Amino acid sequence: MTSSFLKSYLGLGSGASPKNENATTRALPASWYTSQEMFELERRAIFSKKWLLTTHKLRLPNTGDWLRYDVAGYAFILVRDREGNINAFHNVCRHRAFPVVTEGEGTSRIFSCKYHGWSYGLNGKLAKAPGYQDLEGFDKSKNGLLPIHVHIDHNGFIWVNLDAGEQPEIAWEDDFKDIDLQSRFQDFNFEEYNFDHTWEMEGDFNWKILADNYNECYHCLTAHPDIPSLADLSAYAVDTKDGSIVHYANATPEQISRGLKIASTYYFPNASMTVSPHFFFMQRFIPTSPGKCSMQYEVYRNKSSSDEDFELINAMYKRIMSEDKYLCIHTQKNLNTGVFVNGELHPRMEKGPLYFQTVVRDIVLQHHKREEQAGHEIWPARQHLPVNASTSQQDIDFCSKLASQSQANKDCGSAVARESSGCCGGMACQTGNEALVY
Repeated sequence: MTSSFLKSYLGLGSGASPKNENATTRALPASWYTSQEMFELERRAIFSKKWLLTTHKLRLPNTGDWLRYDVAGYAFILVRDREGNINAFHNVCRHRAFPVVTEGEGTSRIFSCKYHGWSYGLNGKLAKAPGYQDLEGFDKSKNGLLPIHVHIDHNGFIWVNLDAGEQPEIAWEDDFKDIDLQSRFQDFNFEEYNFDHTWEMEGDFNWKILADNYNECYHCLTAHPDIPSLADLSAYAVDTKDGSIVHYANATPEQISRGLKIASTYYFPNASMTVSPHFFFMQRFIPTSPGKCSMQYEVYRNKSSSDEDFELINAMYKRIMSEDKYLCIHTQKNLNTGVFVNGELHPRMEKGPLYFQTVVRDIVLQHHKREEQAGHEIWPARQHLPVNASTSQQDIDFCSKLASQSQANKDCGSAVARESSGCCGGMACQTGNEALVY
């Protein structure tokens, strides 16, 4: 573990909630947007166990339809089985970890690994393992694809939770109770839309920069000339609750007549949705490293919308997303220099980013505390080994011990370099020879 490294960062930027509505608040420090250790902690604390908005059931209309996703290094599949259920599985063959699918989407009667020929049903059960049928002790029922929790909300949106427990530690309702029953959704019937297309942009910036950007419109007048045609920015506000940030902006009668009445919501940790009479639009912020992410979009079109009405808002949103990408790239460049630490956020105009950053901070601090108490990293999405796999567990523990010893020596080597007296007894400190750091 990188405990000592993280300690130097986790204390910064504290006090996310302003004392009153006229007080500014320091944002998360730049290190939270550049640190590899922080990125790995977020993978464990956030993406391993929070509910992730993924897509809509309209994308999986038929038996055998499947989609492949990668989020923060976790690869998984969504598939509709023969009973009509939508299942999710890690995209990992249980034999030697080769991906079960490599394309982005498709329709299959069965999943067949292209490495050694193991095959699985649409329900994840192991169907065939060539050569294993006569081996003593091999149990097909215990070698199905690793399952992922699925929730389909009132409006047909598909959520996944990668927590490997039989029941996830966090229930969907804990973060999103009734968020699918927002009164403003009554103006829309999601069954009246068809899936239209996806598109994607790569960004050289931390995923949280885009989340900060999305959750305020303080920048809109300056950076987005199209926004005033969508909404009355003087009435812009956000409402924060649990895992959601709901965005409000009044539409004028003229905007409503043009189909520009919109309802936007951010779903922690990394997704947003904007609904309008002519389309709804999903945006997912996919972390790939501390300084890179992928912006993935799904666009759904109202069945009765004309090409002109649909393209008006579709093209407008694509321009806005490109403008946001430009803002985020150049923000990250300055965070990378080591000059800027953090700035002061406005309690009302930047209420959304303040709430988002508070949630991030609370979750990672809590998870890090649990890891320190346990004495090891906690990966909620990790496969649970059967009780008879004691040899494997011993091998895992041995490797973990090596990693801990290596980190301890690195910490000691750093202490030697700083002529520090805080030594943990590693060889580098015992000898004063930094070359012994391994």
